[in-house]
Order: sequence, then structure tokens, then C-alpha cells
Amino acid sequence: MKLFRLSILVLLIFCSSKNFAQNSKIQTQLVPEIQTQLEDTTSNWTKKNKLGFDLTQIAFVNWSAGGTSSISGLFKGEFSRTYTHGNHKWANELLLKYGLNKQDGIELRKTDDAFLFNSTYGFRKDTLSNWYYSAKFNFNSQFTNGYSYPNTDNPISKPFAPAYVFLGAGAENANKEKNRTFYFSPVTLKTTLVLDQVLANQGAFGVKKAVYAPDPLDPNTQILIEKGEKIKAEFGILLTGYTKNEIFKNMFFENRLSLYTDYLNRFGNIDIDYATRLDLVVNEYVKANVGVHFVYDDDIKSKKEVNGEQVTEGPKAQLKQVLGVGVVYAF
Repeated sequence: MKLFRLSILVLLIFCSSKNFAQNSKIQTQLVPEIQTQLEDTTSNWTKKNKLGFDLTQIAFVNWSAGGTSSISGLFKGEFSRTYTHGNHKWANELLLKYGLNKQDGIELRKTDDAFLFNSTYGFRKDTLSNWYYSAKFNFNSQFTNGYSYPNTDNPISKPFAPAYVFLGAGAENANKEKNRTFYFSPVTLKTTLVLDQVLANQGAFGVKKAVYAPDPLDPNTQILIEKGEKIKAEFGILLTGYTKNEIFKNMFFENRLSLYTDYLNRFGNIDIDYATRLDLVVNEYVKANVGVHFVYDDDIKSKKEVNGEQVTEGPKAQLKQVLGVGVVYAF
């Protein structure tokens, strides 16, 4: 009897130990799987999406001082995707703008039009440094035709006419805490695209214009000998900068600067593109902004209307000022 009881006790101990070993084995197998799942759900991507719409309206009814009723709308989109892993960083940014204005008795007119894409890849030696070895790609164009109003028969710009492409390599200093980025590239290829043959024949935006010769049968008529080129390539130095700071509570000051000069064509003649904006945050969805955009490019010739005809003048400083109040949705 004692032997039977002892046998039962040994059997229970053996089964319990075997069951405990199996449970321990299952737990050790599950833990790495759970950890792997947690690691897989951790993304190295950060994203920001922002959509905005500014509306300005003024109306007059029997107003003794006079005036013209008008309404303006401006759509804005800002999207960013940034990948960071170890010493690698890949930042992508897409900026969209499109605005229209309608005045009483005047046709619908465009007020703003921009499509801008930036992509920068950087590598740094250690995680403490703010300096990156970087390569940058930039594309800039527009959505619809542009006109020198009131002339709407002859566009002075079109989608991909112009379009600007920058591709280069250099060094970037990015400080996330101060929201500041500076980039310098001594080797940058700038390509100007004018993919409309009419504008290319005019030599718009710096491309080589068409060659004409007098018609032997009619001296007042010009014969097209050689079409204008649609692509202009330059090789030079690019410097860009970006800062955004909260100067007062709910007041953010943003600056974007781009400077470029070509090695082969009048080195030292600098193309300037500078945009500054002050954002006033009312609440999560309502914001006001004041912005100024300054551009100077020696290849862009200004045009004006003289007796119903477009006359091309020399390069001039371009200035645009924007004041808007609207709604913003971030997601």
C-alpha cells in the first residue's frame, strides 16, 4: 500500500513538472513573438497633413462712397513625410496653393497658383550631430494658365511652363528643437522647363528663343527657321534656409529663403526666392496669416499691356503680399 501511494506521488510530481516545463516553454516562445509584434508596429515615419481655406468678401449696396463688390478664396495644402532611422533622415514636403478672385463686372481671375515639392536625404556620422551629408531634389510649377490681365487670350505662363527642377548634393544643418534648417550645395543642377512651344519660341523664362528670318516673298512676314528650346540647364551653387519660431504665444513666424547662382552664366548674379509668413492662431481650426513673397530672377522678363498688346520688358523684382483669415484642418 505504501508502495502504491509512493508511486502515485512520484507520478503526480512527474506530471506537474512536465506540465510546468511545457508552460514555461510556451511562455518563452510567446514573449519574443509579442516583442516582435511591438517592434513591427513602431514606425520610423512621421507625417503632417494640413488643409486650409481663406475667404475674403466685400459687398456694396447703394454705398455713397462707391466701391466694387468682390469675393476671393485661397486653398492651401501642406503635407510632409519624414523617415528617420539611426543616422539616416529622408524628409519630403508638398506645398499646394490655388486662389481665385471674382469682382463685380470682371471675369474670374487667378490670384495664387503654386505646386512645390521638396525631398532631402541626409546621413550624419553620429546621432549627436546636426550636420548631414545631403542630397536634395526640388520641383516647382503651377496648376493652370497665368495671364497679364485683362488680356486672357495669350497666356504668359502654363503648367510646366515654367517648371523648375533642382538636383544637387551638399551639407545640411537641421536643428529639430529650434525648427531650423540650412542647406548648402556647391554642385546643383537647375533645369528650367518651358514645355509650351509658343512660350519657348518667345524665349520665356530664359530658354533659347526661336530663330526667324524675313520671308523673301513678303518682307513683313517672318519665317520660323529654328524652334525655341524647351529646356535650359544650369550648374551652380544653391543655398536654402528655413526657420519657424513662436515669437509670442500663438504667433508663429516662418521664413523660407533660396539663393542660386550659375557657374557658367554670369556667376555672382543671384536668383532670389524669399517667402515670409506670420501665422496668428485663434483656435485649433481658425487662423489668420500675413505673408510676403519676393522673387528676383534675371531670366524672367516682365510684361505689360500697351494698347492691347503685350510688351516684354526687362527683369524686375516680383513682390506678392497676402493677408487672409480662414479655417485650417490638420490630420
